[in-house]
Amino acid sequence: MAAAVLSVCTTLAQAHQEAAPSMPGASPLADKVRAANSRFLDVKAAMAEGYAPIPCASGITGGAMGIHYVNGDYLKDDKIDIARPEAVMYEPMADGTLKLVAVEYIASKGPASLDGQLFNFNSAPNRYGLGPFYELHVWAWKVNPTGTFADMSPKVSCEHATAPTQ
Repeated sequence: MAAAVLSVCTTLAQAHQEAAPSMPGASPLADKVRAANSRFLDVKAAMAEGYAPIPCASGITGGAMGIHYVNGDYLKDDKIDIARPEAVMYEPMADGTLKLVAVEYIASKGPASLDGQLFNFNSAPNRYGLGPFYELHVWAWKVNPTGTFADMSPKVSCEHATAPTQ
């Protein structure tokens, strides 16, 4: 009997350890971002706040960032505000819906940080046609195996992307 209980407890502990990275709480900053921006679960909320889509961004070695909905006013003001990300990122799904996966904070001056997390520097020229900038992706709604703050996720695809509409 004791062996059976020990076996069940061991199995449950292993399942919990394997599931832990996909559960909220893995990153305090991701938890804060999720709390401040869950209104964007519906892409219509992003559009109502002035965000507009740009084409789905894929990596040359695989993975993707998804479709960015960018707020031009937030890009220009150069302020970092956890509740006002410069971009909201959606993965296009097979049924035509968009699933919120992450947000992106962008600043033209740096080094920049949010809650102690340093932004990545992107030089110019770049694929966005922007001058040099600092950016921070926060994968708050979909676990990114390459890291909560990585640019691309191997678990995201642009396979079902269509031309963006507003």
